[in-house]
Amino acid sequence: MAKSLLLLQPLALTLLSLLPSISLCFSADSPIDRRILVLVDDLAVRSSHSSFFSVLASRGSDLDFRLADDPNLSLQRYGQPLYEALILFSPSATRFGGSLDHQAVLDFVDAGHDLILAADPSASDLIKGIAAECGVDFDEDAEAVVIDHSGYAASETEGDHTLIAGDEFIRSDVILGEKPIEAPVLFRGIGHSLNTANSQVLKVLSASPSAYSANPSTKLSSPPSLTGSAISLVSVVQARNNARVLISGSLDLFSNRYFKSGVQKVGSSTKHQKSGNEQFVTEISKWVFHERGHLKAVNVSHHKVGESSEPSMYRINDDLEYLVEIYEWSGTTWKPYVADDVQVQFYMMSPYVLKTLSTDQKGLYSTSFKVPDVYGVFQFKVEYQRLGYTSFSLSKQIPVRPFRHDEYERFITAAYPYYGASFSTMAGFFIFSIVYLYHK
Repeated sequence: MAKSLLLLQPLALTLLSLLPSISLCFSADSPIDRRILVLVDDLAVRSSHSSFFSVLASRGSDLDFRLADDPNLSLQRYGQPLYEALILFSPSATRFGGSLDHQAVLDFVDAGHDLILAADPSASDLIKGIAAECGVDFDEDAEAVVIDHSGYAASETEGDHTLIAGDEFIRSDVILGEKPIEAPVLFRGIGHSLNTANSQVLKVLSASPSAYSANPSTKLSSPPSLTGSAISLVSVVQARNNARVLISGSLDLFSNRYFKSGVQKVGSSTKHQKSGNEQFVTEISKWVFHERGHLKAVNVSHHKVGESSEPSMYRINDDLEYLVEIYEWSGTTWKPYVADDVQVQFYMMSPYVLKTLSTDQKGLYSTSFKVPDVYGVFQFKVEYQRLGYTSFSLSKQIPVRPFRHDEYERFITAAYPYYGASFSTMAGFFIFSIVYLYHK
């Protein structure tokens, strides 16, 4: 017996060591990504990009730094996720270590987890392949970088105009925060285009109309494949399962050097003492890791007007009320979400009723309407999709019945002509019978 207990002790200790990792799975009550795996080509990135990592750590994230070829890499154990997000700062990695590979990264996103991917001119086919699956296509020329002779960052030396001062931002307070980014963002790297068949991917930082993608050390023998505003420098993806992905063509975008550098866009008289990189990266990382723009809908209910309990079915022409509470994650707590574009459908094969929900500014949305004069099995449907916000789809099924035989009015006003016709027919038949029987 004692020998059996000794054999079980190592197994028990192993299981106990797994409990912290297993308990870190995504929670709807706190959607922030807490444990993040950071893969790098060289651990020196941990120092050269420490400011970015410090920003994440200050917001409560637990960062686990690993080399991309670490033989012990794994994103899950015993079917449970070990991390809530993944940062790929390993653009030149041709393969990952352990059980991690191209498909494992995509499965990680398909499971609802978040991803930040940064590339540079040395980006491998592995990194480009992951980006392509997310709807982003990097330039096929392995030596091409983004060049802009009209939008580069001014410096003491002329250079090759590959250091871009980007200021073509997406107009979305949800993604980039309410405070505008006044200073241009420094960018040196490769450009990409968006797959037009993928409606989930968005440009966050675009190149100027004068930019193009080419090898700066050679003369152009043919027109560049990527030109102008079609070039995206930084893009984001919000998948249908609400997983979020950030794809950047520059690893230096996140570096300490670019965070602290001053910037002056060529042709501009304004010189900024500090680039917009830190603000840009901080704000967009909040969105990627669900600290902003994350919605939840709770307490969905419906009932007849004047009642409080939810019925098992409605009768045609009943007056009903539909209610739902919607909240937005502020980074620390849930706060009421306020909007005027939330709609509910009363649906059977097609919408019979479409109503915009009104809000009390405290998270409660409601509306009332009359049940259509059609019986069958209906659904209450709320499908909410707005730029930058997590989408949600609510549905509740409810049958609608016609009037029972004893629920109709005794006399219907519209039927008075038919009543008159019936009584006049009976009176006429009675008179005819009297005349026929008693008069020759």
